Amino acid sequence: MEKKNLFKAFLGKLPQNIFAGFVVSLIALPLGFGLALASGAPPISGVIAAIVGGTVVAILGGSNVTITGPGNGLVVVVLAAITTLGAGDMQQGYLYTLAAIVISGIIMVILGFLRLGSLGDFFPSSAIQGMLAAIGIGIFAKQIHVMFGNNSAKGSIVELIGQVPNGIIDLVNTDNQSVLFAGIVGIVSLLIMVFYSKIRNKYFQLIPAPMWIVVLSVGMYYYYDMFSASNYPIDKSLLINLPDDVLSNFAFPDFSKAYQWDFINAVIAITLIASIESLLSIKAVDKLDPLKRRSNVNKDIRALGLATVISGFLGGLNVVTVIARSSVNVNQKGSNRSANFFHAIFLVLFILLFATELRKIPLSALAAILVYTGFKLASPENIRKVFKIGKEQLIIFLVTLLTTITTSLITGILVGILVTFIIHLVINKSITLFTRNIFKPNVLMFKEDGKYYVSVKNFSSFLNYTKLKAKLDQIPENEDAIIDFSMCDFIDHSVMENLNNYAEGFKRKGGHFEVIGLDGYKTGSEHPFALRKNIPLQTEESESKNNLTKRQKSIQSIGNDLGWNYKRLPKVPVTIIPHFGYFKTRQINKISNLLSNESCTLFDVEFSEGELIAKQVVKATMMFINIDKNVPEFTLDKEGIFEYIYHFAGFKDINIDNHPDFSKRFYLSGKEATEIKQFFSDELVLFFESNKYYHIEGNEKGLLIIGRERLAGIKEIKSLADFGIRLKKVV
Repeated sequence: MEKKNLFKAFLGKLPQNIFAGFVVSLIALPLGFGLALASGAPPISGVIAAIVGGTVVAILGGSNVTITGPGNGLVVVVLAAITTLGAGDMQQGYLYTLAAIVISGIIMVILGFLRLGSLGDFFPSSAIQGMLAAIGIGIFAKQIHVMFGNNSAKGSIVELIGQVPNGIIDLVNTDNQSVLFAGIVGIVSLLIMVFYSKIRNKYFQLIPAPMWIVVLSVGMYYYYDMFSASNYPIDKSLLINLPDDVLSNFAFPDFSKAYQWDFINAVIAITLIASIESLLSIKAVDKLDPLKRRSNVNKDIRALGLATVISGFLGGLNVVTVIARSSVNVNQKGSNRSANFFHAIFLVLFILLFATELRKIPLSALAAILVYTGFKLASPENIRKVFKIGKEQLIIFLVTLLTTITTSLITGILVGILVTFIIHLVINKSITLFTRNIFKPNVLMFKEDGKYYVSVKNFSSFLNYTKLKAKLDQIPENEDAIIDFSMCDFIDHSVMENLNNYAEGFKRKGGHFEVIGLDGYKTGSEHPFALRKNIPLQTEESESKNNLTKRQKSIQSIGNDLGWNYKRLPKVPVTIIPHFGYFKTRQINKISNLLSNESCTLFDVEFSEGELIAKQVVKATMMFINIDKNVPEFTLDKEGIFEYIYHFAGFKDINIDNHPDFSKRFYLSGKEATEIKQFFSDELVLFFESNKYYHIEGNEKGLLIIGRERLAGIKEIKSLADFGIRLKKVV
């Protein structure tokens, strides 16, 4: 019976997973081409990796809502391997690198069977961030020249960055119209990537930014072909090159260099970066899963390894778990691995049906996508965040970054590990703390009075964190856990960050995760992830002594007029708002500017969508109304094209009897249709029909009212407050 119910649930979710897979494929197609070209490989190799990864990992993987395909982190590694192994012959280097990719996949399969997925936790967090930033700079340095229409720029990362000013000047002064138009297309494409997230329009954002670039690029070609008297200005050499018969042009790996050191070095680098990128992405995507499931990392690594082997034999790149596409999948209501499978199916259809159109995409447009990706990986904001954690973390970050840029990824991460260890020695002024205890068991776990107790002694850092992680993974996330560091002398940043991840996971599942024993510990900063931070998981914001801004004074004035209380920052955590469906895939960062009375609370909220490089921070003004009677769980939206797509994806619109106009104008959804119809009285329906439209969600806590996804102006705040007051009276 249970299997039948599971199968029925799978079929019920099938339409929305098909839709999610389709949206993801719109991103995966241009990214697959772009990442392959940036790696020095044929463009089709990136799409092959996405297709094979989506198929194999969907069937054999251990994650739930992740999307797989070619990854950003491997661009620099694969490019270096092709260049080095080919000794100037990029085509032959590509075949050698395919062999390295196949062997790398075999190693990942072995790592999965040996249950070594936790090895990703061995690397210090700041060193990983420095390595990712270096990868971003490497992508940016190479692709910005391609974005300007120059496909022949060569040199090291430092040399390529130094050539950027000359590249801009050459583009401005060029007499070559083909290069000039390619550069303009590249710059416009970059602007689309930059400003896409700023346009909070659900119809515009239905098409991802990379696909907008593809659509507009192909559209420009057909404009010149059909309507313009002039010829298409961009030369064919600056357009994407796909084989005439995609299905008969698979490359085959060349294993003849398998015993040479350069080849072995390439295998190690590819395996290392593929594993780290996948493990980081899996961990990040698990936070986004609205069903709060935890991935089987070792099973996923095995599936990724097998997919990489198959992809390599077919001429494709590595297969890794990718955060940006996974975040889109979650936001589009993808609920199981079938979305990954359908994204692969749609990619096959795109390649078979639209190959002619895809050949009209300028390389500069694809390069712009990667320039933006590279900047996000190496954003100055990342440096600021690392510095806030502690000065020592900034040193680790910068040393890893600079070493990686000037040498190689393997050297960079090894130097990052070494520098981290040296800094830990300096901070503790003792080498014996580590040398005497590194191989000793330092974690004891037992259960008492229904609670799990974990005692940690000596030290806890990236060197021995896997011991603590092994114990924490055994605790169900819906239980109570207390982690005691009173017998521990040192806790590093990586451990503190991972403990916070556990705390969030337990909170999502209804459990309790508490860290004790840090009283009196010294810290380098007030950041919750700082070294030896005291009570890192519970911070309390206090009222700022700074003067209020003009907007805050106006909000305070509105409160005075209404007789409501105004508070700039809450002194206690807000626990009601996260229960609404709107925030199931969004992480609340801060709530401020609270305007409230006994039953209504108007507030500004800062929340994030996605994780890592796909993370977007949004600030908006909302209102919560506490309702005395029982409120069914529902969502009310204005009927539109977006809602018709929801119909296709399996979401049902509830019609209210005797109110055809309301049912036509509004999209009402929820699980308990009967209770919802009873709640929507004639008076309430009339109220919604005759007032300004807001997005409204209901649950047992009350009603959440959302206007536009931005901070409201003073007039809008007054309107929202008035709407809430009158709605409260009607309900």
